Amino acid sequence: MVVPWKALGVLTLVIAGAGSAWQFQDWRYGEQLAKQARLHAEALNQLNKAAATAQQVEQDKRLALEQRLVTSEQTHYRKLSDAQRDQDRLRDRLATSDLRLSVILASGSAGASDVPKAASAGGVDHGTVRAELDPAHAQRIVAITNRGDRGLIALSACQEILRMATQ
Repeated sequence: MVVPWKALGVLTLVIAGAGSAWQFQDWRYGEQLAKQARLHAEALNQLNKAAATAQQVEQDKRLALEQRLVTSEQTHYRKLSDAQRDQDRLRDRLATSDLRLSVILASGSAGASDVPKAASAGGVDHGTVRAELDPAHAQRIVAITNRGDRGLIALSACQEILRMATQ
């Protein structure tokens, strides 16, 4: 059997060329894949940084809102306790007859001339006819106004909370 050395040389060159081409493609694609992996890692890193920044911003907003809510709660509590203290003082003054509640009767109403004028140390409504309220009725009026004051303070606090939440 005759082995043609030229054919074997050409075959060796073709195999070597194919191997070189394969090696070149492997090197080129490997470089592209490495570049793509690096770009992907950079993109992920940027996304992570953006997410961390957004999370920090939201956390700062939440902390600021919590601080405003604490301040609002303290203000609300102070207003409620001040109103309660004032109501208690008023109720005590009514109970000890230190203070008497009276109402102005409309002039010209039926029976207005039958009610004597309340003696006052110096009022601004000279010549008006007043009638003193029974202390029990005065206590009930004070209790009603106390509930109303508390309701208005609570409404104000709710409005402030809503105002803060929408900012």
